Amino acid sequence: MKTAMITGVNGQDGAYLAQFLISKGYRVIGLVRESSMEHLQNLMYLGIRDVVELITYNVSNTFNIMYLMEKHKPDEFYNLVAQSSVGVSFAQPQATIEFNVSSVLNILEAIRSVSPTTKFYQASSSEMFGCVRQESLPVTEDFEFHPVSPYGISKATGHWITVNYREAYGLYTVCGVLFNHESALRGKSFVTKKIIETALKIKLGKATELRLGNLDVYRDWGYAPKYVEAMWLMLQQETPSDMLICSGEAQKLETFARTVFEKLGVDYDKHVIIDPKLLRPVDLEVIYGSNEKAKKQLGWEYDLSFDDLVQKLIDDEIDFNAWSRKQIADQL
Repeated sequence: MKTAMITGVNGQDGAYLAQFLISKGYRVIGLVRESSMEHLQNLMYLGIRDVVELITYNVSNTFNIMYLMEKHKPDEFYNLVAQSSVGVSFAQPQATIEFNVSSVLNILEAIRSVSPTTKFYQASSSEMFGCVRQESLPVTEDFEFHPVSPYGISKATGHWITVNYREAYGLYTVCGVLFNHESALRGKSFVTKKIIETALKIKLGKATELRLGNLDVYRDWGYAPKYVEAMWLMLQQETPSDMLICSGEAQKLETFARTVFEKLGVDYDKHVIIDPKLLRPVDLEVIYGSNEKAKKQLGWEYDLSFDDLVQKLIDDEIDFNAWSRKQIADQL
């Protein structure tokens, strides 16, 4: 039985990855910050709360990470923890950069020192590329980084640290550059979750409006449960290599929102309000990537159309809400 260690196991990607690895016969150790121990609903929803071995940790404490690595010596380590909201990163730039960079460095130093055979996966982000000229799209693995947010800067730094430990110390480290990937387990601060969740409330008469910022941006959206499969595949290759994981096409945020409202039978123009307070200092106009390398080297396939993705996200949100209501009712 292989052992996998996951930071951020209670987040969207961590929960789906843990579920996937358990289905593959892995022993999964989930590292959770003590402040997050009460927020395990994603693991509960997927039915794996009692299967994942949860350990509290402090990623800022090098000795704590070193101890855990030496004790368990995992075959694979997936670093998914981060302050991952672009909007929050503008409000809290110092905290975002400090946490997202030091966490990567501390984990890699622990692997190098006490468990050099552990394969390491770093969750990189399409936000590292920043403003790419439309005529240069799609983004490929060879593109230069030009991040335009504190979050993007922090992810670019973590990415290059991971590459450095591979090249300098011969460790098996890879960076998966995932473009936007969504699910019912997305945090409430993410716009896709906000749109679907609020549209459902409007349909049920529990809300009257949805306030959004810039709807003219184009993004490469995919389905999170499918993307975590690519993470695992990247660590199964003979030679470590960084890759883009994406759908390969871009859709306008306004189109996403209108599609959600249309599928729910709710009047978009009546309920959606553009709020200048929600505009960011800088926003990427359009970005999408090429998944050719992942398809060729990993055998990974992504065949979910945009329309099917939106429908899947709505269905999953309805299911997640029903489960949440039942959890509350059972506690009464």
